Formats: sequence, structure tokens, C-alpha cells
Amino acid sequence: MPPVPILTAPTAAGKSALATRLAQGRPVEIISADAFTVYRGLDIGTAKPTPDEQARVLHHLVDVADVHEPFDVARFVTLAEAAIDEIRARGRQPLVVGGTGFYLTGLTQGLPLTPPSDPRTRAEVEAELAERGLDALLADIAARNPAEAARMERNPRRVVRATEVYRRTGRYPGDYGRRPPAHTYHVTAFTLPQAELEARAAQRIQAMFGRGWAHEAAWLAAQVDPGTQPRPTVWQALGYREALAVALGTLSPQDAATQVTLATRQYARRQQTFIRTQLRAPLLSAHEAGLHLTRLLPV
Repeated sequence: MPPVPILTAPTAAGKSALATRLAQGRPVEIISADAFTVYRGLDIGTAKPTPDEQARVLHHLVDVADVHEPFDVARFVTLAEAAIDEIRARGRQPLVVGGTGFYLTGLTQGLPLTPPSDPRTRAEVEAELAERGLDALLADIAARNPAEAARMERNPRRVVRATEVYRRTGRYPGDYGRRPPAHTYHVTAFTLPQAELEARAAQRIQAMFGRGWAHEAAWLAAQVDPGTQPRPTVWQALGYREALAVALGTLSPQDAATQVTLATRQYARRQQTFIRTQLRAPLLSAHEAGLHLTRLLPV
């Protein structure tokens, strides 16, 4: 079978809109590779594909989990590979679209062969995280394996998992091999000029608050306690803590938007570095990416 096309770009670059435009009218179905659009109820703050976009092109792996559920890369890869097989079995073309780097790595390079979690050791590490803090655990990892610490991307759950595995085996998850991926892939990546990307992100964040992001964050807090340690998966989504602060009246919408815009800018830069170094894909312009992807999709 030919490689499965992937379209990726930093946040706010417009990858969903580009993918929908290219897929519409073709026998193409989109598989979302986003860590948070999988959750039902998180519509505004995740920039989930709109009902109109989902009506024009069939989307997979959107709204497949409850906010109480942990959702990890292993589950994503399992569902994505099943979706690819099912779409192809119907004679149609899957197109993977998203910007969550470790999801794309798991899909294209295979899942790591890390040992199963040990609940007792994990609980001990989680208690230590609450007592010592994320930076202390990250410093422990960096002292032994700087590359592994960088791979954590300051994600508390990944830090806990890495520490747990090391304490049980003397090796970090990155030291284990990966199982072969089920399919081959062709990555098309693009970005926008930095000033344009930052302006789009700022405009989108303002619009999210205008559409009721604070209310969505308050609803999420009623479902899942944001104070739990390690932080629940859903509360790792960019901007939801600031949106909740607006709902609680401890942060103004303007200050929240400023903070989220800064965090988004930093995240977009990390995404671009990841695309170049980990996915080894050149960052094209949006126009070039559209032309390139058009050649990979059936008419």
C-alpha cells in the first residue's frame, strides 16, 4: 500500500482548514492527531473541527473519550491504525491531520516497548511530584539523561512515567526500542511567517474567549478536579487553567488572553523544532503544502 499522508503544522497555522478544503469532494477521510479534540465537551479551547467542517469531510478520532478518561499515545495509535484499515477497506483515502508530536511519532515510528506501569511505584512517584515539584523530578532525569529530560516536554504524566520506569529498571522509556509501525507514512508540514502565525494565534484566542471558553473551563472543572496531582490529562490542554481563572474572576479576559497567547507562541516554536528534528519534514509554505498534498490525494 502507498504511504498514508500526514499533514501537520504548528498550532493556529490553519491545518484543519487546509485539510478540509483539500479533502472535500474527494474520497478522503480525516484522522485527527490531536491530544485534546478526542474529548467530548472540549470544543472551544481545543479549536475542534467545526460541525460544518465535520459535515463536509468525515473525521475520525474526534469526540471519542470522556473527560474523566486518560487518553494516551498507545490508545491513539491503536484507534488511528484501526481507522486507517477501515477507511482503506472501503476504498477511500485516510489523511492524518494534527500537531501533537508524540502522537505522530508513535504512529510513524511505532509504539515504545516500555514495560507496563507498576501502580505502587507510580503512586510513590506521584506523591514525590506533589511534594518536590515537577522541576525537581525533571532535574533528576536531566542529570542522568539530558535527552530524555528534553523528550518529557515538561509533561507531568510523562515525567512520572519516566521516573517510575527508571526506578524499576534502571532505564528510561527512551532507552527501549519500538515495535514496527503498522503502516508507512508521508509527512507534509507547513508553517506561516512568524508574525502572521502569532497574529493568527492571538486572534483565535480572543475569539475563543468571546465564544465562551471560560464557561467551558468551568464546566470541565466541575467534571474533573484541576487540583489533582499529577494534573489530569485534560487539564494539560493549553489555556484551560487561564480560562478557568477568568471564570473564577481571578484573571481578566484580556490578561488571560495575553498569557495564553505567549504560551501558544512558545508551543508553536517547539512544534516547528519537533517537525524538523523528529519528523524530519521540511516546513513548507501553506501554498506549497497544499500543492504537494494534492498530488498525494485521489481525485
